[in-house]
Amino acid sequence: MSVLEIIIALPLLAALAVWLGAPARAASLGATFVNLALVLYATVQYAAKPAGLAFTNARVVLENPAISFAVGADGVSLILALLTSLVMLAAVWQIEDRPNIFYISSLLIGGGALGAFLTTDVFFIYAFHELALIPTFLMIALHGRADAAQRKAVAWKATIYLGAGSLVLLAGLAWVVLEFSGGSKLTFDLEALRNQAQLTPLPVAKQAQIFFVLLLGFGTLVSLFPFHSWAAPAYATAPTPVAMLHSGVLKKFGLYGLIRIALPLLPQGAQVEWVQNALLLMLLGNILVMGLVTIHANRLDDTLANSSVMHMGYIFLGLAAGTEIALKGAVLLMFAHGVSIALLFGLCGRMRNQLGTLEYNKLGGLATHASAFTVLFAFGAFASIGLPGLANFAGEVMVFAGSFTEFKAGELSNLHWTVILALWGVVMSAVYMLRAYRNIFHGSANTGLFMIDPVFSQRLPFILLAATLLVTGCCPWLLLNLMKSAL
Repeated sequence: MSVLEIIIALPLLAALAVWLGAPARAASLGATFVNLALVLYATVQYAAKPAGLAFTNARVVLENPAISFAVGADGVSLILALLTSLVMLAAVWQIEDRPNIFYISSLLIGGGALGAFLTTDVFFIYAFHELALIPTFLMIALHGRADAAQRKAVAWKATIYLGAGSLVLLAGLAWVVLEFSGGSKLTFDLEALRNQAQLTPLPVAKQAQIFFVLLLGFGTLVSLFPFHSWAAPAYATAPTPVAMLHSGVLKKFGLYGLIRIALPLLPQGAQVEWVQNALLLMLLGNILVMGLVTIHANRLDDTLANSSVMHMGYIFLGLAAGTEIALKGAVLLMFAHGVSIALLFGLCGRMRNQLGTLEYNKLGGLATHASAFTVLFAFGAFASIGLPGLANFAGEVMVFAGSFTEFKAGELSNLHWTVILALWGVVMSAVYMLRAYRNIFHGSANTGLFMIDPVFSQRLPFILLAATLLVTGCCPWLLLNLMKSAL
């Protein structure tokens, strides 16, 4: 049995064990600890291997069409698996005095994400993502942070948007399979599809059409503007572990799908002018429009939720540029954003549990009596801004530098203008995040609210995430060296 199969199976088996009556906290924490250790082991082992897929294994499910439970990982897959394992451990750690459904849902979301990142069969890539979506909807509807009517409305909205996006994605993937299978037998094996695409590439016009369908499907799952309005309410309403996992991990599936499926199979279609211009306009909507929306937020959870949508624009910019530096920067930024937003949502949930409010006009002065909490929040907030020395900075610099290539004086392309406008997003990030930090931790509380620092055992998952941001920011090559070949 491949190590990747064990990594995928562990959280799913732990969820089943909890459902059958095993001690929920012990089983969940044990599975996530072992899972993280296995992912680290696989990552270290892969660092010594040549470029390409490693730890491969395949179990035939159907002969015709050819569907196999096939696993394999390269540097991109392992980086996202590491992100998933880190956030899943931190999310499960946050669950205290909650029903077992919290543990089961968190493990299913994490296991589904791991399956989507580590399988190499298009059928299972899609199926694992859908598996992870189901507990997300249920947890928002049943245990969301709002009254019953509001949380059900948010859950339905997310279900409709993501369901529609999944159907569009399914159509795009089916189109890909039909075009690139070759011969009389359909195949869902991603490597076989990629080999066929290299041997007999499609006409550029058809590549553009298929790529755009995949962009709409994957983009909706990532909250690409203007298909984004489901995301912020869902994150703000979701229980803390679900918000950490969905915004930090599951949201990256759409980006991963574009990198793993759309760009390799349809490289020329991604560069067609009308496709490129449409993507540039949409990502600017994420950065500029959502940046302004975030600045006007009056609650911490709304700020974090909208900022998460905004930051996806930077990653899409890296994908639009398509250069090696920009793509590697986009993957690094996917990891960094996942860690930083999970840290912030985790701290936000603890603040809400203690204080009962997240409105800025009711908060203030928490730094005087919750110093450890203040420092931990600073790591997430300053990473989100892009402070040098923290993980987000390295990713953003690579995306911007890799997107501003082939520059000639007086000849700015649409991509160059997009980069110039997108840089204003960095300014807006600083405005809303520093405003939030000032309103929460400085001054004095208008209503006399008092917050107690979490005990050391409760701080550990936050310390782990903050340390990851610091180590990755100071040593980004630890992850960049895993991406051994041009994306």
